[in-house]
Amino acid sequence: MASSAEDVRKSIRSYLMVFGALAVLTVITVAASWLKVSVALGIFIALVIASVKGSLVASVFMHLLHEKATLFWVLIISAFFFLLLILIPVMQSSETAHLIDQVT
Repeated sequence: MASSAEDVRKSIRSYLMVFGALAVLTVITVAASWLKVSVALGIFIALVIASVKGSLVASVFMHLLHEKATLFWVLIISAFFFLLLILIPVMQSSETAHLIDQVT
């Protein structure tokens, strides 16, 4: 809990900054949906934006920013497997993209 008024102001300021960042990233997400890119690149862009938004929420609202020593290795391992799960559909869609082009 906050022990002084200054701590409360600092917390509110960080929450408002994260809110602003999430609003900007939402606008970027909508703008990215209008880009004419391949499916693989579109998935990659969407997942990168979602990862940044998710990390902001987890680090500030869930107070994981202050748990550096405890969660460091768990987060590193999770990030590795998350990137692996991102790359699986991207690789699959890039392998089958020529089949879609032949049908149309």
